[in-house]
Amino acid sequence: MIILVGTALLALPAASRDGKSCGLLIALFTATSTTCVTGLALVDTWTQFSGFGQGVILMLIEVGGIGFMSVASMLVFFIRKKASFSQQLLMAQSIGTDDIGDVLRVQKRILYGAFLIQSCGAIILTIRFCQEYRFFTALKLGVFHAVSAFCNAGFDILGFKEPGTSICCYGTDAVICLTLSALIILGGLGFLVWDEVLRVSQPKKWSVYTKLVLLTTGLLIIGGMILLSVIEWQNPKTLGEMSIFEKLIASFFQSVTMRTAGFAGISQGDLTEAGKGISIFLMLIGGSSGSTAGGLKTVTFIVLLLFLWSRVCGKEDACAFYRTISHKDILNALTIFGMMIVLSFAGTIFICACEPVSFIDSLFEVVSAISTAGLSTGITASLSVPSKLLLIAFMYFGRVGLLTISLGFLRTRHSTDQFKYAETNLLIG
Repeated sequence: MIILVGTALLALPAASRDGKSCGLLIALFTATSTTCVTGLALVDTWTQFSGFGQGVILMLIEVGGIGFMSVASMLVFFIRKKASFSQQLLMAQSIGTDDIGDVLRVQKRILYGAFLIQSCGAIILTIRFCQEYRFFTALKLGVFHAVSAFCNAGFDILGFKEPGTSICCYGTDAVICLTLSALIILGGLGFLVWDEVLRVSQPKKWSVYTKLVLLTTGLLIIGGMILLSVIEWQNPKTLGEMSIFEKLIASFFQSVTMRTAGFAGISQGDLTEAGKGISIFLMLIGGSSGSTAGGLKTVTFIVLLLFLWSRVCGKEDACAFYRTISHKDILNALTIFGMMIVLSFAGTIFICACEPVSFIDSLFEVVSAISTAGLSTGITASLSVPSKLLLIAFMYFGRVGLLTISLGFLRTRHSTDQFKYAETNLLIG
């Protein structure tokens, strides 16, 4: 419903800069991409949309990023109405916690923390933009990009400098890149991780989940930065013409943003084939559960690695921080991984059959959509209608959550098997 309302508003003539409707397809694609905090776009946001249209986009990003149930919780707080048990259950499910009795306190922390972090980011960006623009222009740029970064949306309004290039014009600006990176990381860690880190001062007492999120996030950022630096160091179209400091800033920002944010500090279409491969891998993993980010999720990824390692070592159980990971969690991780891989390759083959584009560029676009990363090699606007509709479906599917959908189907069937067939032995591998 939010996507449909956003589509209707963005299709209005008042939402476009030239006073003419942008059309149903562009409005639908943009509303889906903003609500699902993806970042893929058919048109440049600043060039196409007026101040009203940009305001609609900003609101859709905020609602989609913080979460629909968190927005509903905000309304409950404002009208001071006591939430029912079923409402508290929905709120708990939306942020991935089983602690129903404490969900309202957690939701308050989420809302206060989210707006505090975004406000701090907006202030820093506004001060930086004040060096180039008038105050109100700088404030608009600071607020819009702070919200877009924290919600991992990747939309920008810098098209007045060079349409369609995202923030490439500031790709080596340390203040802007590091501020946006901090907002992206905090938004992608997950609300429950914030809550635990704030409540528990001693890292040793953090839950296994929080430890895995922080460890995996750090390894992916540093590992991605190193790999991209090595691969793209001499590429004249990306990092090759920069100084050493600028290369480090640009590769760090690329490693952070490519997992779910969608900002482009360097041209994604000019990456080497190996660089695109690293980007696809990181986009597929995404951020953490219960956050503004999409993708496979960091803990899902590390659970798969731990399970594979345990099987290679001949062990039945996978362990982390002296705790055994349940077989149910491993099966859920395998399920969502299998679904993402199948959908990614099926979507890639579909686009390759419809468009004159390479397999790697098609895969890049599809993974970007289903993981809600939002980065593009530049082919999105040139795709045909069927391919654009496929990306719309994948953005929606990726934001709702593959595991949420699969568990939703499973929970509707409570019947148990009345019998079990005899086991058979197969040759595996």
